[in-house]
Amino acid sequence: MENRRRARLILEDGSVFEGYSFGAAASVGGEVVFNTAMTGYPESLTDPSYCGQIVVATSPMIGNYGVPPTEVSEEGLPRFFESDRIWARALVVADYTPGYSHWNAAESLGEWLVRSDVPAISGVDTRRITQIIRERGVMSGRVEIEGATEPADRQQAPEHPVGEVSCREVTNYGKGNGPRIVLVDCGCKYNIIRCLIARGATVVRVPWDHDFTAMDYDGLMLGNGPGDPTMCAATVEHVKKAMSIGRPIFGICLGHQLLSLAAGISTYKLKYGHRSHNQPVLREGTPHAFITSQNHGYAVDASALPADWEATFTNLNDGTSEGIRHRTLPFFSVQFHPEASSGPVDTEYLFDEFLTLCNNNK
Repeated sequence: MENRRRARLILEDGSVFEGYSFGAAASVGGEVVFNTAMTGYPESLTDPSYCGQIVVATSPMIGNYGVPPTEVSEEGLPRFFESDRIWARALVVADYTPGYSHWNAAESLGEWLVRSDVPAISGVDTRRITQIIRERGVMSGRVEIEGATEPADRQQAPEHPVGEVSCREVTNYGKGNGPRIVLVDCGCKYNIIRCLIARGATVVRVPWDHDFTAMDYDGLMLGNGPGDPTMCAATVEHVKKAMSIGRPIFGICLGHQLLSLAAGISTYKLKYGHRSHNQPVLREGTPHAFITSQNHGYAVDASALPADWEATFTNLNDGTSEGIRHRTLPFFSVQFHPEASSGPVDTEYLFDEFLTLCNNNK
């Protein structure tokens, strides 16, 4: 029988939304953000970019296809998740259905959240919450579950989100004969690794502040992650040194922002961020638009790019930067997720372009 504890979400501006708990019996605080994806909640909740955040799902019904099993692939990675745990502080939905039906489901969303000690609320007006955030900007909030405990470590924002989600040691993946790629883990989604090794590459995953510049590699991948990119000063300095070496560099999401900072381009915080599976982006110089998955709260200021850099993609909703590249050297990055899991996969070809550059360099 589903948990019917009363629960509520309290926003920083004083707005209160009453509902019912269907997750863990724990009260937490965090930055409140909304996600417009209609599917992909197992992938989103395990995305390290949601570290410390309370996620509001705008899709009207969540939970109908359950949660996949936690089995591990031959590479040692979970087959159906983007990391080894749920990183979101809490989940808020309009309508939760415990009666899931899917060929690959192993348990309900509520069961998974309880087992993972993550609270969740259903029965609230998520459209109104989204309107408030869009009008006033991202704000902090609290999820309070009736009779629940309040873990002290989950009431404040992480001091250094990237340091919290990054790996702690160097790890190797893949047995292919393709390029050797160093992946800087600022909170990378596992599908980045899957996309690289599926194309024959070997991947060396390193912590966010690891000095990779003396390592033997054919290409450098800057992964996604949470928070303010300026907090990753050590990574930016390593990227600057890597740029002087000249081997191919590909940045995704936070990696786009880190490459931009290394190139002398500034970043800024968005009013409410881009978190969805349906953001349209235009490839500059072409009539081609792509539907992309995104999850970030900061953006690159592409209004005044250095002379040796050019824009490659632009967001068709608000005109923000979605990609840059060096005019002569093999460096490029995108704000969206070409490795998007659970999709769309319209831009996964960028991995092929990157590995072509790496093969040429090799």
